[in-house]
Amino acid sequence: MKVLIVGLGLIGGSLAKALSTYTDAKVIGIDKDDKTLALALDEEAIAYIGGEADLQDADVTILAMTPKNIIDFVKRNHGIMNKNGLVLDVCGVKRDIMACFKEYFSVDGPQYIGMHPMAGRELFGYEHSLVNLFQGASLVMTKDPDIDYHIDWNLLEEYVYALGFRKLVSSTPETHDQIIAYTSQLAHIVSSAYIKSPTMLREEGYSAGSFRDLTRVARLDEKMWTDLFLRNADYLEDEIEEIINHLIEYRDVLHTNDSEKLEKLLKDGRVRKEWSNDHVQ
Repeated sequence: MKVLIVGLGLIGGSLAKALSTYTDAKVIGIDKDDKTLALALDEEAIAYIGGEADLQDADVTILAMTPKNIIDFVKRNHGIMNKNGLVLDVCGVKRDIMACFKEYFSVDGPQYIGMHPMAGRELFGYEHSLVNLFQGASLVMTKDPDIDYHIDWNLLEEYVYALGFRKLVSSTPETHDQIIAYTSQLAHIVSSAYIKSPTMLREEGYSAGSFRDLTRVARLDEKMWTDLFLRNADYLEDEIEEIINHLIEYRDVLHTNDSEKLEKLLKDGRVRKEWSNDHVQ
């Protein structure tokens, strides 16, 4: 199987390494950065640097870029992409991407599926990609209900699990974006806001695991996350409003010195976390 990966950043680079290591796929790479391509070749993550001919005959094309860059790439190249192939994206929002795919591919083009690996790091770029990044992670898949897919689903699952994923979750673009606003995007917003306290400048020697945990993802790629946040602003705004309301509850009970209500709020948080640990896998 010939797999073309467009964009060899953290996710694209990790996919290239995992596919080349754990499967028999022939992995081809396209990236705007020559140093990244040279490094991927040197590490044998890709067999060679791809071009227009590879877009025309790749069995699977994986678009591993920001939403804007994926949409721009599809607009420029949809006419030369293999009409009998499969196109996957692996970015963190799905409504805009699937709408773009539907516009340019649904009439006379390749079939397409949205994919979102629930894995990552606070670091970005090919140099931080890992062959085992997806070990134990889940993979969210979004399909177009209007397509009569002619895909070997067993083979697709075989590749997914070969890369180390433990779970394949089927979703709609809308459900994906709504839930990801809470599980991923809100966490990055909170981390970015939390680190801006003036007290942060004095934290040395006073911080431990909780500080590291809460600030880890503040070290983000601001261009990519700006694109992701704005394309999911409706759901993300709802989640921000929800957490603001809860923070106000805590602030108010502190202001009134209401120990009983504070203990109840804290217990509720603990119970919810324990439920999550027991039921979410």
